[in-house]
Amino acid sequence: MKRKILGVVLGLLIILIIVVTATKFTNKKNDNLTTIKLAEVTHSAFYAPMYVAIENGYFKENGIDVELILTSGADKVASAVLSNDVQIGFAGPESAIYVYKGGEEDYLVTFAGLTKRDGQFIVSRNKIENFTLNDLKGKEILAGRLGGMPVLNFQNALKNENVSEKDIQMNTSVDFASLSGSFVAGMGDFVNLFEPNATKLEKEGLGYIVGNVGAFSGEVPYTAFYARKSYLNNNIETIQNFTDAIKKGLEYVSNHSSEEIAKTILPQFPDISLSDLTKIVDNYKKYDSWLSTPFITEESYKNLEDIMMDAKLLDSYVPFNELVNNTFNE
Repeated sequence: MKRKILGVVLGLLIILIIVVTATKFTNKKNDNLTTIKLAEVTHSAFYAPMYVAIENGYFKENGIDVELILTSGADKVASAVLSNDVQIGFAGPESAIYVYKGGEEDYLVTFAGLTKRDGQFIVSRNKIENFTLNDLKGKEILAGRLGGMPVLNFQNALKNENVSEKDIQMNTSVDFASLSGSFVAGMGDFVNLFEPNATKLEKEGLGYIVGNVGAFSGEVPYTAFYARKSYLNNNIETIQNFTDAIKKGLEYVSNHSSEEIAKTILPQFPDISLSDLTKIVDNYKKYDSWLSTPFITEESYKNLEDIMMDAKLLDSYVPFNELVNNTFNE
């Protein structure tokens, strides 16, 4: 009997030693992680590959601990990077172009892409079958901040579909973060929203998803990662490890079902049910929203600049090889 008790005690001691050792090892490993403050322009399932990289531990496998900081508006993301409040910004690369054209010497260099088209959904107060952009004529649509990627791509969508801006009431006075609330309060006939806001309004009976801006606008490097030129030059290994994690996230969403992706990123969206999140992810897969690799092509970047020039926000092309560094994607 005493031998049995002794054996149990020894067994418990062994388990305790293993647990303590494992905890010390884990803490030591976490202490060796490089913390990266990352400013994200909005928190949306549109960015599923990045959240997959976080939830599946791809960043930590590469020695990085990501601290996400919601920073609404691409201009504010750029400011956060320039002020060194964060190391990396995640927003539309048009904000980096504005900084470069403004004469900043230590300008923002884009080093990895994530999405390849606009992720906004057009939400209507009324249900419309077989929606086209012609249905916007004579109506007011809340489109976001003038000069930002959402409005630029919406303007390009109108151009592609031969719909004149003069024929619609494009409201650009509402801040990006206030679009959904303003629409619910009664402003506008239509609103352009990212997920999960679009599906949330539809589920609550406050609107109907009738179209996708990206389907009309075409491919551009819609949202990407950038950092100061000096930071990239001085932290090559960290940027490479960060990009490698993003690569794995993109590979995952390419090779897994919408439900598998939704299950993986569900902790990022605690207020959304798995079924709703699966539907949202499925919508983004349906419209081919994500890049296959973080590599940004010069052609897609030129498309972005063309859109900016059409909107008279850019007077000439910027040097691609200075503002985009693809060496981390080779």
